[in-house]
Amino acid sequence: MSLSAQVLEAGIVIGEAQIASGSASARCGSSKSCSKLEQFNDESPAIEMSPISPMDSQSNSQSDVPETAPHYLRAHIQLGALCFFLYLEGWNDGTNGPLLPRIQKVYHVGYAVVSLIFVFACLGFITGALLNVSLTEKLGFGKIMVLGSLFQVVAYTIEATAPPFPAFVFAYFLGGIGLALQNAQSVGYVARLKPNAETKMGFLMACYGAGALSSPIAATHFAQVSRWSFHYLVSLGLALFNTVLLIIVFRLKRQDECLVQIGLEPTEKGTSEHSEFRQIFGLKDVHLLASFILFYVGAEVTIGGWIVTYVQNVRGGGPSSGYISTGFFGGLMFGRLALLWVNRKLGERLALFIYAISAIALELIVWLVPSLVGDAVAVAVIGILLGPMYPIAMNHAGRVLPRWLLTGSIGWIAGVGQAGSALVPFMAGAIASKSGIRTLQPVLVGILGLMTALWALVPKSSRRVD
Repeated sequence: MSLSAQVLEAGIVIGEAQIASGSASARCGSSKSCSKLEQFNDESPAIEMSPISPMDSQSNSQSDVPETAPHYLRAHIQLGALCFFLYLEGWNDGTNGPLLPRIQKVYHVGYAVVSLIFVFACLGFITGALLNVSLTEKLGFGKIMVLGSLFQVVAYTIEATAPPFPAFVFAYFLGGIGLALQNAQSVGYVARLKPNAETKMGFLMACYGAGALSSPIAATHFAQVSRWSFHYLVSLGLALFNTVLLIIVFRLKRQDECLVQIGLEPTEKGTSEHSEFRQIFGLKDVHLLASFILFYVGAEVTIGGWIVTYVQNVRGGGPSSGYISTGFFGGLMFGRLALLWVNRKLGERLALFIYAISAIALELIVWLVPSLVGDAVAVAVIGILLGPMYPIAMNHAGRVLPRWLLTGSIGWIAGVGQAGSALVPFMAGAIASKSGIRTLQPVLVGILGLMTALWALVPKSSRRVD
């Protein structure tokens, strides 16, 4: 704005003030009444008025909404830091597929022995989920996030040296602990962010998909060179950056302190005399959501891991069949963002039912329709439909579980889900080894059906008292 325009605007304001003053004097009618009016104005508390829309009024009536531009900026910086960790987690999980054949060749191990990588990663994740419950109160959000990141740094350092196989597998155990600690704290934190927690959760989970899509590009390159383990140096660099970013953004502070920095109220405290561990495991809703996530993650990993084998052996697909798995994970990432508006339109609970039933129908098509192209398209669409389910479940956990137990509860739910990522594919593989890979699709239909039934048992609304 130019200087002349500012002067003109100031003159208009002064003029309006003079007109208002003159009008008030005219309404007084006498000096006595005017003095009473002035006395009333002097004694009355000053009220600052500002234009506000109905939506603003509704939003500002909630305490959990950032109120200033600095709060808004810091909230997005915090979300960005957590999104980078989810990208790193996806990067970690997407690494294994391309490197497995090279790991088998280097260590001279078969399918059963090399699968110990996944078993120990699963054990690490469950261990981290249990540690998270006890450490949350002792250390707090910021310190646990950095501790988990340091576990990853140590794990990648060991793996980059291509140590003996037992040490290599143990590194996956350490990495699982680190991922579990950070995953529980990140998801629990984002579940507290207002407004638009659902959108933020969907974006957070989409970053996981982006990492899972990008890491195979690097892993495929390193799998073909002599220094194959140097791929973990790239992962180490990302983990070190993640550690520095978490320290700078959250500064080792507790969750309540970080929430106050972005204009949100601290989490309310529980009044129970029992330990947090006992309270969490006494909640029926925690076990229902954990069971749902177990079968969801299990179905997701089973489809992504076994579909290529199914297409090659049953549908006669060639080496390029591997792109079907890429299409599935790409659909997973796409669905977590593209279907956000559908979730809001229908409501998340109803939307998940529709996605699950549609995914079952598409699995029936893959099972019963002998078409290679049709299977590829159907699997990609199944990925889109499964994509929003995990963030929807975590959002629902934020609504039905006590907030002071949310981070620990989500940690356990995620840990059980990671157990499903090993249990369900192993179960599908065991059945396939006896009855053939054709059994994959009926097994998946059964798993998705059970998952849908468990979602129906999860309460529609909150049972907690806030």
